[in-house]
Amino acid sequence: MAKVTFIGVGNMGGPMAINLIKAGHEVTAVDLVAENLEKLKTEGAKVAHSAAEVMADTEVVISMLPAGQHVKAVYGKDVFPHAKSGTLLIDCSTIDVDSAREVQSLATEAGFPMVDAPVSGGVGGAAAGTLTFMIGGEDDAYAAAEPFLQIMGETLVHCGGAGNGQAAKICNNMMLGIQMISVAEAFALGEKLGLSHQKLFDVSSTASGQCWSLTTYCPVPEMVPTSPANNDYKPGFASALMLKDLRLAQAAAESTGAVTPLGEHAERLYEEFSESGGAGVDFSGIIKMLREI
Repeated sequence: MAKVTFIGVGNMGGPMAINLIKAGHEVTAVDLVAENLEKLKTEGAKVAHSAAEVMADTEVVISMLPAGQHVKAVYGKDVFPHAKSGTLLIDCSTIDVDSAREVQSLATEAGFPMVDAPVSGGVGGAAAGTLTFMIGGEDDAYAAAEPFLQIMGETLVHCGGAGNGQAAKICNNMMLGIQMISVAEAFALGEKLGLSHQKLFDVSSTASGQCWSLTTYCPVPEMVPTSPANNDYKPGFASALMLKDLRLAQAAAESTGAVTPLGEHAERLYEEFSESGGAGVDFSGIIKMLREI
């Protein structure tokens, strides 16, 4: 079993780290929030307030951090200068592609195998060990990371070289944000036309409008059991997180010269929804704003 340092053990990282402990790995949790560390300690983890202090005795580093600036700071200050040569690095954060590629380039120069491995599946998937990992990195780094990712997830897709895991994640979530808006708009229009939710669902779920946002995460209640609409739009996947991913997609579009007009419009709508009090609401809750526009 490996000695793993897990940096960032909040809502997502915490359950992921616990699954590694259950699989028999020796996990040291690193976090700025004392409550997060205490929870992991009760699950059998060692705890530390700084990654630097435990790098000398670490074989695998896994991180789940908020943004590219945090990833660059932690790896640049705490990991690269103090880790043993050959330590495996796995960053599960969702960050901008440019930052992911910059950090992996520095890792390669320093002799560390590294992958970017953002996730999909939410807190429930993290707890159940059923996450989907989108992985970017060299073949040997992916092969080394695979056994650890298999403990925390159910589906692993090696998307190519450095940063391609992040690229796949933001492209997927841009599609998701656009699709959810389209489904919400259709139900709002159907309401104005006197069409029942059930009849529209019965048609669209078996016709060309079918998509995950409709058949798994329908933004109106009582259509599907897995929808946050059944629970007053408690996340789930919060609108603030959807906005973060849409902003990352637009940053990537600007960086590469790609044209994504619907992605840009979806970003503006989720920004408006988040700023008007919907940041902590599930992203499917945007239907409430669309009904009033």
